[in-house]
Amino acid sequence: MQTEHVITQLVGHLQPVRPRTARRDALVLLVLFGVELAMALGLGATRTDLPEAAATMSFWWKLVTLGAVAALGGALTLLSLDPARSPRQGLRWMLSIAAASLATGWMIDAAHDGWPALVQRIDWPTGVECVVQIVVLSLPAVAALTLLMRRGAPTDANASALAAGLAAAGWGAFVFVFSCPYDDPLYVVLWYGLGCGAVAAVTRLLLPHLIRW
Repeated sequence: MQTEHVITQLVGHLQPVRPRTARRDALVLLVLFGVELAMALGLGATRTDLPEAAATMSFWWKLVTLGAVAALGGALTLLSLDPARSPRQGLRWMLSIAAASLATGWMIDAAHDGWPALVQRIDWPTGVECVVQIVVLSLPAVAALTLLMRRGAPTDANASALAAGLAAAGWGAFVFVFSCPYDDPLYVVLWYGLGCGAVAAVTRLLLPHLIRW
């Protein structure tokens, strides 16, 4: 009798919880990403030579690669919120895609006529600013994915956190593409790689402690 009373006391004030679905979570992320992209473009930070840049292969290589990283990372993260799924196989595919993208960038780079000085191509003062911008633009996605993961039940927290970090990093870099005036593949691989790597690494280290259940 006492046991039944204790159980009644414990569950008496509980309210029904609306079950999460991957479709609803994806819609939340799409709305957030759309708002952030609209705000970034609306603040007037869009590069002035965007029409000319859109006619070059390197611009589209950069845009499509980062968009793919964001989309695949987001999809893997949402799928991993199901306790029966792990994103590790998908992460291997992402690494393969990243390697193919780097190879494509090298071919685009090799097709250029002439080779500017290496220091000029790297342009480290602007590159450091690029890394900071990518990290800042990734923060809303990190926050949103953290909240969604806390509502889910990922059983492979480390892999889920890495997928979330890659998704957020890819998205922040994707948004930054529209204001960054540099399309040199060497510059993109170096500085975008550092920015995305920093976001993914920090998220991988911190997020497992926040989503533990």
